[in-house]
Amino acid sequence: MTDKTLTTQCCIAGGGPAGMMLGMLLARAGVDVTVLEKHADFLRDFRGDTIHPSTLELMHELGWMDELLALPHTKAPEIRFQSGTHDVVVGDFHHLPTHARYIAFMPQWDLLDFLARKASAWPGFHLLRRTEVTDLLRDKGQVVGVQARTPDGSLEVRAPLVVAADGRTSTVRQRSGLEVEELGAPMDVLWFRVSRKPGDPSGPMGRFEGGQIFILINRGDQWQCGRVISKGAFERVRQRGLDAFREDFARLAPLLADRAPEISSWDDVKLLTVRVDRLRTWFQPGLLCIGDAAHAMSPVGGVGINLAVQDAVAAANLLAAPLREGRVTPQDLRKVQQRRELPTRLTQRAQVLIQDRVLRPALRAPSNRTGLPLPLWLIQHFPNLRRIPARIIGLGFRPEHVRTPATPATPPSH
Repeated sequence: MTDKTLTTQCCIAGGGPAGMMLGMLLARAGVDVTVLEKHADFLRDFRGDTIHPSTLELMHELGWMDELLALPHTKAPEIRFQSGTHDVVVGDFHHLPTHARYIAFMPQWDLLDFLARKASAWPGFHLLRRTEVTDLLRDKGQVVGVQARTPDGSLEVRAPLVVAADGRTSTVRQRSGLEVEELGAPMDVLWFRVSRKPGDPSGPMGRFEGGQIFILINRGDQWQCGRVISKGAFERVRQRGLDAFREDFARLAPLLADRAPEISSWDDVKLLTVRVDRLRTWFQPGLLCIGDAAHAMSPVGGVGINLAVQDAVAAANLLAAPLREGRVTPQDLRKVQQRRELPTRLTQRAQVLIQDRVLRPALRAPSNRTGLPLPLWLIQHFPNLRRIPARIIGLGFRPEHVRTPATPATPPSH
């Protein structure tokens, strides 16, 4: 039995970057929109804390970039990889045609709180926390809303359009029955953290060393560390013991070797099971999937969040008017997929290419191998090639721009 029912013009499942960006832009354009977020707040340990130049450019278009960047963050104008004695700049963002020519590393909860605060300026924006979508509501084959669970009981949200922005484990996608195409991934990632001290390099950086791949991301007073392992190899790593894991860390990051004891137990090490997939069709009548719910991305390049934000902007541009007029059709939803499918496919193709041609061979390399993988050798000897990964990572294959008009805002509540 349903304890409560509410209606809205657009119901968004998931309060991550895609859901919050879409909700904010639709409300800004005069649409009544309700975002359902299953957690009580955004204070969770996200691994994706990158804000790429494409997303920062959107903030500039909205007039908010300086305000966003007043929040604590670090900047990375280039990406570096080390292998043996080689130190290679893989991507150089200085040449991008954007106002911010760097990646900003900012806690994702700060970005989400910022978007929620900005969205609250429009009366049509509603964020329901501790509200977890459990199923879809259908009428005559069309999605007409969602069933949700709250601390106060069950909730029905009725809407002409439901948007799944609830991530790679999307409940909405699962309930929809939409067909998923698996692209595969040869690796998983083990994430952990150690302290960052004055005098440490600014990062981010990566390292290839004798069959191992290691990543360091500057998060202010901490290093977010990622060790790339072969798919399904975590149990073998555990069997070698925590001391061996610390020794590997000290060898791969010698400047941080004194912090290896900070990895006190396996509870400090989190496994990210890498998946690369996409829906063949992103929509059904009354339903649209965006972001990871439509296409789970590899962590290669860290572009997943920013690709999801681009999906949200395209969806807002194409759907704001139909939603206001109450006439969203499958043809409108198809336009969103047509707009975003090509950049998604190209990005995933580039990620799979790097996985297969760079990461897989590096993970299989003999422990005494010290030479550069061929792609890194080419970038080292032909510096102009740095612009290619910088463009793909920083802007993507089809950067979106805010086209929705803004309706008059009301002062945000405090």
